[in-house]
Amino acid sequence: MDGTSLDITQDLIKKLREIIPGAFAEDKIDIDRFKQLLGHPVDTENERYQLSWAGKAEAYKVLQMPTTATLIPKPDESINWTAADNIFIEGENLEVLKVLQKAYYGKVKVISIDPPYNTGSDSFIYPDKFSENKEEYQKRVGEKDEEGYMMKEGLFRPNKRESGQFHSNWLSMMLPRLFLAKNLLRDDGVIFVHIDDNELANLKLLMDEIFGEDNREAIITWRRRHNQPNDKSKMISKVAEYILVYSKNSEALKEKNTFYGLPLSDKRQDDYTNPDNDPKGPWSSKPWKAGSGQSGSKYKIITPTGKVYDEEWMGAETTFQSLLAEGKIVFPSSGDGYPRKKFYLSERMDEGQCAHNFWNHSEFGSNQEASAELAEIFSGKNVFDNPKPLRLLKAILKIASANDDIVMDFFGGSGSTAQAVIELNKEDKGKRKFILVQLPEKIKAGDEALQYGYSTISEVTKARLEKVIRLHNTKVSNDFNFENSPQIGLRHFKLASSNFKIWRGDLLESEEDIIRQLEIFKKPEKDNPTDLDILWELALKNGVPLTTVIEECKIGEYLFYKITPRNLYICLQGIDQESVKELIKMKPSSIICLDSLFNDNDCNKTNVQLQFIDAGISFQTI
Repeated sequence: MDGTSLDITQDLIKKLREIIPGAFAEDKIDIDRFKQLLGHPVDTENERYQLSWAGKAEAYKVLQMPTTATLIPKPDESINWTAADNIFIEGENLEVLKVLQKAYYGKVKVISIDPPYNTGSDSFIYPDKFSENKEEYQKRVGEKDEEGYMMKEGLFRPNKRESGQFHSNWLSMMLPRLFLAKNLLRDDGVIFVHIDDNELANLKLLMDEIFGEDNREAIITWRRRHNQPNDKSKMISKVAEYILVYSKNSEALKEKNTFYGLPLSDKRQDDYTNPDNDPKGPWSSKPWKAGSGQSGSKYKIITPTGKVYDEEWMGAETTFQSLLAEGKIVFPSSGDGYPRKKFYLSERMDEGQCAHNFWNHSEFGSNQEASAELAEIFSGKNVFDNPKPLRLLKAILKIASANDDIVMDFFGGSGSTAQAVIELNKEDKGKRKFILVQLPEKIKAGDEALQYGYSTISEVTKARLEKVIRLHNTKVSNDFNFENSPQIGLRHFKLASSNFKIWRGDLLESEEDIIRQLEIFKKPEKDNPTDLDILWELALKNGVPLTTVIEECKIGEYLFYKITPRNLYICLQGIDQESVKELIKMKPSSIICLDSLFNDNDCNKTNVQLQFIDAGISFQTI
């Protein structure tokens, strides 16, 4: 079987061939024919409106480079592993996004990320070694220092303003990640990207290119500070940041109606009163008369005082009479004015109000509030700079997610997004699940987190998740309220190189190393990998989600692993004729088996394979 992640290029070509087969000639895209089919004139002009930078073509190469990496499960570092629906992954997020393509393609409802803002002091990964081959790249991505931390040299380092490619480096870092993120979104999925004004303009153009300008839903301005800085060295002090909001497919989002309103603010609720003691409670009203430029239905309405209005109205006459009978029409000016339709606070509390694009700190939280929230979790300790407030993140989740949607954040930081998911689920009885990814980046010398025993940012992330989840579960246990607010869990995984030597080019020192190559194919898996590590690598590369429950079952003399949703069995310990007969009776869709279990007996392996083929069962060996 193929041990690489999804081939992005082939996936795009396949989609394009399905939509426009006439654009292909001899299995290749004919650009001129493609333009003609879309109604564009064919010319040799290269000038066009586009975002371009030094290294853009190379950034696409990095995107298209598949990975053979895997995720190693860490049950001992998890919470309620068996029943857990939430995922935390330690690893470089570009590689992780590639690894997740097969299992989560088109399944994520909301992605919310807070990437480096490119202020000149940020450290981040960006591609800058494009002369290397695939094996060299994979080795470099996996390089660790003697303590097991990601090395910074050439891979993870500050992007200084003095650099001649200051903006280019940042864009090269963001492009492949955003492209892969789009793949993971559902058709009605939405992505929220936090940014300041350093890269706002470039990010907008980049996301227009990847997601499409028509899918830009909004650019939200968030006032992040509750105080007014008085920095005399600057002409204008900065109190705002931005959130770029893009849907994967705006039409699908609207058609499925999977965006939601925000709860009414206290100020808006004060607009609802009950002067007539309506049994339905406080209400507000809107004119029933069609406004200027609006079309409506023309008919006569007689007020309680006998005044006749012959106008165009917002709804049909039958609708008006029905509303009038239900007591939902009010005539102001002592019964002499134009009719108005009532809207009840109880209804609006359920529906919420449409989100707007200016989010004030008073309603959506501030940086100071976020720092206080994090300090409370860590007993007053400052372990992370500039986290996002929970009110801000919960607002994002409220307008774009519900029920059991998957929420993802691959710049996990301190874990604010995950805590927002947990708290919002408790508030609205939702069952949202999160996938959080954070690089095990070393904490800088002098940072307070080092004093408290944290060596990497991912350790801080994990600590926050554990504290929040354990506190939640303790409260649930004490309240004996398992049904309405169930206990939650967390599955922890770490990015690692493949468990199979044949998928790891970094193990070959040279093409001439024939003896070593033969040894690799004799026993394809690494020395001493655990069954659990191999199991999850095979599951992931067959598109199995990380929350799947994998059952152990004894078939004949050997232990097999059953993945029920896929009707897939994985064999890692041994297989004989007795287990083959039992498996055929169970009628699985497919079986995966280690090649080394046949001990170089090709005749035996072929016999087993033919038996499964005759039974209509897919059989693969690795």
